[in-house]
Amino acid sequence: MISTATGSARTAQDAEAIREIERRVLWLSTAIVDHANRVRPNPSGLKVGGHQASSASTVSIMTSLWFRHLRAEDRVSVKPHASPVLHAINYLLGNLDESYLTTLREFGGLQSYPSRSKDPDPVDYSTGSVGIGATAPIWGALARRYLDGKIPSTPGGRQYSLVGDAELDEGAVWEAVLDPGVAELGEVVWIVDLNRQSLDRVVPHLAADRLRVMFAAAGWQVLTVKYGRLLEDLFARPGGDALRTRIDAMPNPEYQRLLRCEAGELRRRLPGGDPTIARLIVDLDDATLVAAVRNLGGHDLDSLSAAIEAIEDTRPTVIFAYTVKGHGLPTQGHPQNHSSLLSEKQMRELAASLGTDLDDPWRRFAAGSPAAESCAATAARLRREPTPLQPPPALPVDIGRTPTGAATSQAALGRVLLDLTREAPEAAKRIVTVSPDVTSTTNLGGWVNKIGVWSPTDRRDWFADDAETILHWRESPAGQHIELGIAETNLVGLLGELGATWSRWNQPLLPIGVLYDPFVGRALEPWSFGIYAGGQSILIGTPSGVTLAPEGGAHQSITTPSIALEQPGCVAYEPAFAIDVEWTLLASLARLGRPDGGSAYLRLSTRPVDQTLASVPADPAARERRRRQVVAGAYPLRRADDPAVTIAAMGALVPEALAAAERLESAGVGTDVICVTSPGLLFEALLSRQGSAEGPSWILDQVFPSARATPLVTVLDGHPHTLAFLTGVNNVRGMALGVTRFGQSGSLEDVYRHHGIDTDSIIRSALDLAG
Repeated sequence: MISTATGSARTAQDAEAIREIERRVLWLSTAIVDHANRVRPNPSGLKVGGHQASSASTVSIMTSLWFRHLRAEDRVSVKPHASPVLHAINYLLGNLDESYLTTLREFGGLQSYPSRSKDPDPVDYSTGSVGIGATAPIWGALARRYLDGKIPSTPGGRQYSLVGDAELDEGAVWEAVLDPGVAELGEVVWIVDLNRQSLDRVVPHLAADRLRVMFAAAGWQVLTVKYGRLLEDLFARPGGDALRTRIDAMPNPEYQRLLRCEAGELRRRLPGGDPTIARLIVDLDDATLVAAVRNLGGHDLDSLSAAIEAIEDTRPTVIFAYTVKGHGLPTQGHPQNHSSLLSEKQMRELAASLGTDLDDPWRRFAAGSPAAESCAATAARLRREPTPLQPPPALPVDIGRTPTGAATSQAALGRVLLDLTREAPEAAKRIVTVSPDVTSTTNLGGWVNKIGVWSPTDRRDWFADDAETILHWRESPAGQHIELGIAETNLVGLLGELGATWSRWNQPLLPIGVLYDPFVGRALEPWSFGIYAGGQSILIGTPSGVTLAPEGGAHQSITTPSIALEQPGCVAYEPAFAIDVEWTLLASLARLGRPDGGSAYLRLSTRPVDQTLASVPADPAARERRRRQVVAGAYPLRRADDPAVTIAAMGALVPEALAAAERLESAGVGTDVICVTSPGLLFEALLSRQGSAEGPSWILDQVFPSARATPLVTVLDGHPHTLAFLTGVNNVRGMALGVTRFGQSGSLEDVYRHHGIDTDSIIRSALDLAG
C-alpha cells in the first residue's frame, strides 16, 4: 500500500495551483459533454452521448500525471470514456483551440474516443475498443525497443495506460499481460481507475486482491492507492483500525450506497453495529464525515504522486487507484451514472462550487496566476520537437524470377523475403516478421535462419550444434523476427504498433504478421483498430480454405475473403501463383510507412500448383503489363477466340477453372478465364466507374471488356458472395460458386466435390449459363 505522504517537498502555492487545475479540468470535461448534449442544436433528436461520470473518476489521475510527472518522451493511452479530460488538458496546455470545445461528437470535431488520426489535438494512442487501447502501450513499448535496436536515436520514455477497471474483464488484456516477453518491459505503466462500476451497475465482486495477485504472478510491480489523507488520518485515531477493516470488508454495492448518503444516514450506516466506529465519527462535523467516505486515493494528488514516484522501471507496473465514478459531480457513486447528464441547474451549481461560470465556460486562468504558470511550464516540459519523417527505403516492383515446377503460394512468401535480402538489402533491414508460434509451419524457416530472432538481449542457442536441427533459433537484438505466444490478438496488437513507428517516431518499419488463416477472424477487431489508429502492416493468413482438406472444418477458413473485401484501410490479395505472391507482396510493402499508405492482407495456400499455368509473358513490356494487372486486382489468364462464357477464379481454385475451360472448349464452348487477385480492388474500380468513389477503373476495361461480355461463373475457396458482384461489371447473368458450409476432412477431390467447387461443378454451371 502506498503511503499518503508526498514523495518530494512541494510548495503550498504549487500544490494549490495543481488543485485549481484539477478543478478546472473537472469543469471543462463536464462542460464539453454538457454543451454537446444540452446546448448545441440537435435537429435529428438522436442521442449525442458522452461520459461525464467516467471522465470525473479519472480527473485526479490525469491531472497528477500530466502536471507533475509526464515527460516529452512518455506516451499515454487514455481510457475511451475519458476523452473529454484529455481534450480539457490539451486545451489548458495550449494544444487545442477553444473552438473545438463545442464540437464533441460533431462531424469534423472532437471524436467520441481518443483518436490519433481524427482528433485535432495530440493523442498518443487511439482507444475506444475495450481492452485494445489498454494493451496498445505494451506493444508500443516493444516496437520502440525493437526500433531502438536498429536506430538507436529512438527516444525512450514510459508507456502509460489509463485503464477502466471494467476493461480488465477483456480476455485481450490478460493475453497481453501473460505474454512471456512483456515481463521485461519496465517502461510499461498501467494505472487502473478502480471505480468499481461498469456501464450498467456497481460491480458486485470486483476482487481487487485477486487482480493484484494475477499481475504479480505475471511479473509486474503492483502498487495500490486506496485511501486519501483524510481517511488515513481517521485510521490513525482510536477506532481507526475497526473503520479500515469495516470499509475493506464492505461489498462494493454497500460502499457505493454510502456515497449517496447525507451525514445523518452515514452516522447510522457506516458503523455497521460497531460502537468503536460510532465513537470515532461522533465528533466529526457533517461535511468532514461526508468528505471522508469519498476520500479515496485515486482522488488524492499527493497519494497518486507517491505511487508514480515509487515505480521501479525494471518491470511493468500496475497502479490500482481507487476512485469514485462521477467524483465531484451530483451523480457521483450512483449505479446508473455511466451515461447520465447534468441538468442546467446542476451545471450552474457545479460551476459555482468550482469557481467558474456556465455562461463563460471556456475561460482560461488569469495571466500570471500560479495555475496559468503551471500550465505554461507543463506545456514547455511536454513539448516534442518535430523530426522529419524518414522515407521508407526503395523496393523493387519485380525481382525478375519466373517460377517453374510445382510450388505453393505459402512457400513463395519465404522465397520473396529471402530474395529481398539480396535484391533490396536496405528495405529488407526494415522488414520485421511476427508470428504466434507458427513460424516453421508457415514457411518462414529460411527467412528466420537468415535474419535471426529478435530478443532484447543475446540468448544462447543450445541446439546450434545439433545436426538434425533445421530451424536455427538465434536470438539477439539484431534479429528481425519476433515470436509471440499463441494469441492472435497479441500478434496484431504488436503489428499495429510496429506499423505506427513511421508516425510515432518518424522511422518506418515494414511489419509482416503471419498466422493461420482460420484465425484471422479472431484477430480481426484489434487489427482493424490498429489500422484505424494509423498502423500500417501486412497480415498473411496461411494455410487457408477447404483446400486444407485433411485438417477438417476447424481449420478451414470460409469467410476470410469477404472480410478482406470489406476491411477499410486495407488492400487484400489472394494470389494463385508464386509470381503473383511476389508482385502483390512487393506492392503491399511499398504502401507501408508513409502518410498516403495503408495495410494489406494476403491469403495464401499450401496447395502445390503447376507454375507454368501462370503463363507469365516472356516479353518485358507484356510482363510489366501483367504485373500491373496482378497488383490492380485481376488479369486474363486464358482468352477464347469466340467466348460463350467467362470463369473468374481466385487463389487455389485457378487450376480447376483452367481445367474446366479446356473441357468446355473441347465441347465447343469458348471460355475466358480470369484470375482474380483482389476482389476489393475490383469492387473499388466498379464503384469508381459508377461515380460512387474516386480512383482508377482501367482494370475493369482490360480484364472485363464489354466486347467480351459473356455469362460469368465465379469460383473461390471461400464464401461465394465475395466474387458475386463481378456480374455487375457488364450486367451479365452469373453463377457464384464457393463454400457456404463448414468444412469436412477428406481428400482434395472429395472436399471440392462436396462443396461444389470442383472442375465438374464449374463446367455444369458454365453450361447452364451458356446453354
